[in-house]
Amino acid sequence: MFVAVSLAVQLAVPVAVQLAAPAAHAQSTQNAPDPQKLLRDSDAIRTPAGSFVLNATLTEYRGGKQVDGNALTIYSKPDAPGGAFRTLVRFVEPARDAGKLMLKNGNDLWFYDPANQASIRISPDQRLLGQAANGDVVTVNLAHDYTAQLTGAEDVADGDRQTRHCYKLSLSGQSAGLTYHRIEMWLDASNSRPVKAKFYSESDRLLKTAFYRRYTSELGVERPTETVIIDGLDSSWVTVMRFSGYGWREIPDAWLQRDSLQRFKAE
Repeated sequence: MFVAVSLAVQLAVPVAVQLAAPAAHAQSTQNAPDPQKLLRDSDAIRTPAGSFVLNATLTEYRGGKQVDGNALTIYSKPDAPGGAFRTLVRFVEPARDAGKLMLKNGNDLWFYDPANQASIRISPDQRLLGQAANGDVVTVNLAHDYTAQLTGAEDVADGDRQTRHCYKLSLSGQSAGLTYHRIEMWLDASNSRPVKAKFYSESDRLLKTAFYRRYTSELGVERPTETVIIDGLDSSWVTVMRFSGYGWREIPDAWLQRDSLQRFKAE
């Protein structure tokens, strides 16, 4: 339990070093990559392109001790290539939450509790567990929802404390209802892998910092299977999200409708 928090505290210290000298700025700008393409490439690494299923575990730490956790099964289906995803989240553990559902359809997010057979609309930025918001577990295509600007190239420490040369992107939200107003993201310059991100509220308050790590081959692509999330004010408050069990799966449209939540049965 102490490993994740110890790592997070160390990584929370800024390690960025600006590389580009002022005299070379004009030339580097001319040769700079397309930031929106970088973001699309990063999306393709984080998220499979077709309909898929995966398992997620979320573990919350406070001051080095585990204080909460849950397990989810996530079903996601793209509306169109490069477009938004529809996502159904099924709560598996703990027992008190088993069978509860969360549905993202378009810009709407719904929560269903079988105990009272009611579905209520919820906010993507409400906390699911620790520093993980509802919007963190539903599949999103950042290039669809945000406009990217390239703000520089920096060396940063990744989730394993290895130095990576990265492009830094500034992402601005393009519609209402997004989980985060803006995002700063660092992508490995050699392969567009996400390394680190900072998430901000509409008032420009730093909500959290995330490190993407544990890259393994999932559905034909090396993807990050662990995200360490650190609170924006308290670096001892850490949530670790782990992803496993990736699989291609056809997902019935009926599963992705609010009116069908009470009839959902996992197959």
